[in-house]
Amino acid sequence: MIVDCAILGGGPAGLNAALVLGRAKRSVMVFDDNRPRNAVTQETHGFLTRDGIKPHEFRALAHQEISRYPSVNMQPVRVIGLRRADNAFEITTEKGDRFFAQTVLLATGLKEILPTIAGLPDYYGKSLFSCPYCDGWELRDQPLVIISERPQTFHLVKAVWNWSHDLLVCTNGHQVLTKEQHDLLRQKGIEVVEDRITALLGKQGQLERVVFATQGERERRGGFVASQLLQASPFTEELGCQLNAMGGIITDPLGRTNIPGVYAAGDTLLAVPHQLIIAAAGGSSAAAGVNADLTEREFL
Repeated sequence: MIVDCAILGGGPAGLNAALVLGRAKRSVMVFDDNRPRNAVTQETHGFLTRDGIKPHEFRALAHQEISRYPSVNMQPVRVIGLRRADNAFEITTEKGDRFFAQTVLLATGLKEILPTIAGLPDYYGKSLFSCPYCDGWELRDQPLVIISERPQTFHLVKAVWNWSHDLLVCTNGHQVLTKEQHDLLRQKGIEVVEDRITALLGKQGQLERVVFATQGERERRGGFVASQLLQASPFTEELGCQLNAMGGIITDPLGRTNIPGVYAAGDTLLAVPHQLIIAAAGGSSAAAGVNADLTEREFL
């Protein structure tokens, strides 16, 4: 049996795509090993009617709604192989099972690599976050730290400035700011410490102090961390999907990649900001692209 679409990834993009395709009477298999990048997230924000919802609750609601559509089949298993086989795509799971689909939607998301700092994982997702649009409101007007070794440090500082003007920028021993950026931050009253961070201190996930190798320590109540983001699966490269300068998959407005029959949505595109509502919307658009292209095939 060949299904209309195999969706790799059961996050908001993959699930919303499954919903739209199910309502379009398309046969769909969703492969999801339930290892989301936002596993540490306590609440999800910015999604109208679902603001503040816990990720596992959102997931449960999504599965409940999708279950109304009998043509959508959920496969709670990791995919280890994906290749084109004649006029279809062959999907191999870690259990050794093989499935075939006319089209593939990549919603596998990203994996993030945090700066190597003692104690950072204890605070990440509790008082240190990655996206100010997701968690800035909860940290508004507090003394915050921005930890970044990445080239986008200055951009992140400007973004967080909207929620708090009491900022401390830490580059953990890296020089990622230009002299002009240093000068501008100084004019705004923003301290920059390029010394290496030796520890983050606090209680029960609540950050209290940032400790440096040679420059003492500073009190902070929370903040944001810039992590390195990489594609979570190897299939984008193996299939030959084109990537942008940031490493995100390039698509048209309906999720089509440069590879016929392969679509992408969600965080795989590295769209900014990385919000649930944006990922879900991308899944809906990609599903429309899949359905439109399958319909065109049927009229040939």
